[in-house]
Amino acid sequence: MAENENGAATPQIPQMKILGQFIKDMSFENILSRKAINGQVQPDIQVQVALDGRKGGTENQYEVISKFNITSKNKGSDDVLFVLELEYGGLFQIENIADEQLHPFLMIECPRMIFPFVRRIVSDVTRDGGFPPLNLDNIDFVALYRQQLEQRQQEQAAQAPAN
Repeated sequence: MAENENGAATPQIPQMKILGQFIKDMSFENILSRKAINGQVQPDIQVQVALDGRKGGTENQYEVISKFNITSKNKGSDDVLFVLELEYGGLFQIENIADEQLHPFLMIECPRMIFPFVRRIVSDVTRDGGFPPLNLDNIDFVALYRQQLEQRQQEQAAQAPAN
């Protein structure tokens, strides 16, 4: 905390700068084009999201990767139409965040900032792959963070030795 002219501590305002964004890995498979599917195609889209964050090379820099696994299946037959896997990253400069708040900030605010770019890439790739553009719904990164914390706690409890 900084001090004002009266010598009292004033809170520092959290700061975040996006230093860069990038596709770390991407794969798109148009399975529909390789096999004939008879009848009406009614896509059922399933989206799985995972997040990963780590300290960057310099002070106050962090890399956050959003991992999307998107599968489209034909309702009724479960024939896979396409599969899109995308790892999209951002490099962030983050300052004035308390240590206990840093992890949630990285896993909630950073993915939220880069999500519109992920949405555009998914839309473009599915359209260019021969399908109607897929516009992803907004993602509740707070709920996703809580879900991943819960899952991690369950895994740790399962691995803990029984007394």
